[in-house]
Amino acid sequence: QVQLVESGGGFVQAGSSLRLSCAASGGSFYLYTMAWFRQAPGKEREFVAAIRWSGGNTAYSDSVRGRFTISRDNAKNTGYLQMNGLKPEDTAVYYCALDRTTWGRLDERAYDDWGQGTQVTVSS
Repeated sequence: QVQLVESGGGFVQAGSSLRLSCAASGGSFYLYTMAWFRQAPGKEREFVAAIRWSGGNTAYSDSVRGRFTISRDNAKNTGYLQMNGLKPEDTAVYYCALDRTTWGRLDERAYDDWGQGTQVTVSS
């Protein structure tokens, strides 16, 4: 099992930027699809973005496309989510996750390893 630790969350004003990090240990991070999900209060967890093991393919939800950028540095066993133009509706706990099986799945049930989450709060 791969251990994942998110960091970089915080309290910011609308229009600001944050960069989340996901540090992996204990497994072959570089082999797996990495994704970010988020869960707002009272809502189900939702897909945000994913990146293939090689970094060659990315996918985004419609709500963040053009504002967020997912990336990874396999040499550092770390993934990132650059969030620009933050909106109050981006307020949520953000989780990183790994899919050990394949690329392109957006359903959280497909993901095998999860971090504990980092809180992002955006004020209007």
